[in-house]
Amino acid sequence: MTPDHSYFLQAADRLGLSDWRIQQLLTPHREIRVECNIERDDGSIATYSGYRVQHDHSRGPMKGGIRYHPSVDAEEVTTLATLMTWKTAVMNLPFGGAKGGVAVDPGRLSKAELQRLTRVFTQRLHDVIGPNTDIPAPDMGTTAETMGWMADEYGKYHGWSPGVVTGKPIEAGGSLGRESATGLGLYHAAEYLFAAQGREVAEFRYAIQGFGNVGSWAARYLHQAGGRVVAISDVTGAVANPKGLDVPALVAHVRKHGGVNGFAGGEPIAPDSLLFADCDVLIPAALGDVITAGNAGRIRARTVIEGANHPVNAEADAILKREGAAGHLCQRGRRDGELLRVGAESAAVLLGRATRADGTRAADARGVSRSAPYGARAEVHLSRSRVSTGGGTRLPRHCGARTVT
Repeated sequence: MTPDHSYFLQAADRLGLSDWRIQQLLTPHREIRVECNIERDDGSIATYSGYRVQHDHSRGPMKGGIRYHPSVDAEEVTTLATLMTWKTAVMNLPFGGAKGGVAVDPGRLSKAELQRLTRVFTQRLHDVIGPNTDIPAPDMGTTAETMGWMADEYGKYHGWSPGVVTGKPIEAGGSLGRESATGLGLYHAAEYLFAAQGREVAEFRYAIQGFGNVGSWAARYLHQAGGRVVAISDVTGAVANPKGLDVPALVAHVRKHGGVNGFAGGEPIAPDSLLFADCDVLIPAALGDVITAGNAGRIRARTVIEGANHPVNAEADAILKREGAAGHLCQRGRRDGELLRVGAESAAVLLGRATRADGTRAADARGVSRSAPYGARAEVHLSRSRVSTGGGTRLPRHCGARTVT
């Protein structure tokens, strides 16, 4: 993932930040690279590169996930750590931003090998993380069990401190609802977006790229609400059914076979084609930078709802606003149960109490500082740290900034 500071620089320009402050905000507090040697089950020795970037701690302990994926590198981790700083600040949470990971394909390691790798990685980091310093969490390729191993290994050096990580197993002090939290947050983002238009989740067709923790739970909630999930992909393949996939049956298939490939309830399609599926709502819930200037114009969905970290780059965002999705809604979430960000990166979301077709009013949008009376049109750009209404542009109150025009 190539660092893209376009949104930040737009916000910095509107805030009138000095070059010195911009440079301070873009420069990570600490970047760490470690090498993790482990013994494989066959007796061979393997070395994996691990990273932890601690971007900013001015608002509180740093917070961010640990991912296991072959694409993990210093640039990707730095970009995601920076995003965590902005997300916690926009939501006025007392945390800073961090991110970490190991360049490894977890599907190629046994459970015992993954545990050894996690413990060695924790040994390399234990003196720079902690409940009051930097708090890791699950991310792509890691699970509650991974966090349990991290907490246990950290405890060898500092005593049992369950607050060192979030997303732990329930029996180790984890939070109920953590596993489904991000997918549920995405569902609520869709619910509020459509309620503001006087419509409901059940009226739309959905295509979901990624069937991991975020995508699978989002699919379940959308299906339960009557939404028609017409296409889903993961690392093993992709499947589509224009009449709607049986999501519970697909979940059971994935649990048994390890992926969506081979699911009998739909036709196999090329995974790369899912982004261009015939659907109303596209949900990229896998990797970052999957929607680019090279493919944004081919997207047929009217609405894009983000489930992954930064799946739409800045150039593609401009194309979507000009030619593509009417509502490019970004949902960011922590996997320990808190919805961190619901924003819009397109001038297409009506906030306030929208009136439904039956005359009733929709519930308020969550996680957004309202800058106009109920019923007024508001175009919210939280990724750019502003909320615009007909009377000008007002920055969210917690940004401590003035109203500009």
